[in-house]
Amino acid sequence: MRSSSDAPRRRPNLRAKMRAEAAVVLHDRPEGMRFTELVDTLHRDHPGRTVKAIGNDVVGLDRALPTQVFKPSKGLYMHCKFRPDERVLSAQETPKSGSPARRSAPHLPEQVFYSSFANWLRDDLEEVTQVIVLGGNTFRDRWGTPDVLGKFESRRSDVVKGMTVIVASEVKVDVADLLKGFGQACAYRLFAHKSYLVIPQHTPTDELDRLEALCRMHGVGLVTFDARNSAHPSYRLLARPIKHEPDLSYTNRYVRLVERKLFA
Repeated sequence: MRSSSDAPRRRPNLRAKMRAEAAVVLHDRPEGMRFTELVDTLHRDHPGRTVKAIGNDVVGLDRALPTQVFKPSKGLYMHCKFRPDERVLSAQETPKSGSPARRSAPHLPEQVFYSSFANWLRDDLEEVTQVIVLGGNTFRDRWGTPDVLGKFESRRSDVVKGMTVIVASEVKVDVADLLKGFGQACAYRLFAHKSYLVIPQHTPTDELDRLEALCRMHGVGLVTFDARNSAHPSYRLLARPIKHEPDLSYTNRYVRLVERKLFA
């Protein structure tokens, strides 16, 4: 009679082990990890297992471990502890009865970034040849006024000269205003040939992915920047705007209000 010690040993479930390790890795990554990054991290710890095999383990991780991992957007894996609707204040963060709630650090005024973005749009991106800072209610209507307005004109040395292009930009420092900012940037396409939305680089990854997809669909340019550092905003282009033909009646109506500044 075969003893229990002679019974064939079961091979460990390597796929389950890799998935469990992947969940552990994601536990310490609040920003989440892309598929390739997660696979590469696991492969460094398990060089004896092929990248393809680990990739097969990771695919469907959110379905295999639904209580631990979720995907806020395509290709991005996050631990469920970072799911927005499941984040709760810890006991030490919960405000005591009668005490004021803790507030997040105040935002820098968006106006402090207007000039630096205008210069970046002209000098680094070379999207405009002349640019001015607006903001406020310069256009005096509920459709809003762009924070930065510029124009691109052919230079005298250009052999082939093109038409004047108007470029409008909306800057937001608060991630709570992203949807509003996107709507404003879309509205500027009524009178501008190109429109930009400029948002904080600390925007949550899932929201950034959605916003980038929307901007590409609607032809709006998307730029991120360090909204906590007015000295070095580090502007970064994520999506170029699509040039289109605006309604020139509106173009002339609005540009006429700033003609002296923009066409000086």
